[in-house]
Amino acid sequence: MKKNSSYYFRLIHRYLGFYLVGIMAVYAISGITLIFRKDDTFKKIVIESKQLNPMLDSKLLGSQLKIKDLNFTENKGDLYFFNQGQYNMKTGEATYKVKKVPFLLDKMQKLHKATTKSPVYWLNIFFGVSLLFFVISAFWMFLPGTNVFKRGIYFSILGFIMTILILFI
Repeated sequence: MKKNSSYYFRLIHRYLGFYLVGIMAVYAISGITLIFRKDDTFKKIVIESKQLNPMLDSKLLGSQLKIKDLNFTENKGDLYFFNQGQYNMKTGEATYKVKKVPFLLDKMQKLHKATTKSPVYWLNIFFGVSLLFFVISAFWMFLPGTNVFKRGIYFSILGFIMTILILFI
């Protein structure tokens, strides 16, 4: 039996698909949850404490705690209160509330959003190239001229049109 390019595309498509099952699940889950990153759907409130320099003004405190537009609402002696918590001017201790996604989901989302500064950015590149391979190799999964292949081409055209429309909505 002569092995042609279709055979090798199908073989690589199959085993690369099995190999990437785990990471595809991670990207699917994190991609879906990232849609809700601007609201609190998956977040829980966590109380944090940080030891900072004493005598910080509200602007410096906000930048150190990564809280935008932090303003003191009141003070009682050395304790200065803001919407998310309190800051001790004398000791520099800040106790405040933050909204965080659960640990595992946070790890997934960070992997999904990795940049070249991340130690695993190469994984995103490999995964992206693999997805492009899946797109291309899908056209070698069935013999041209068969009904399955023809229907596949129609669905591909419809999917491409839908993608173009979504890009411009």
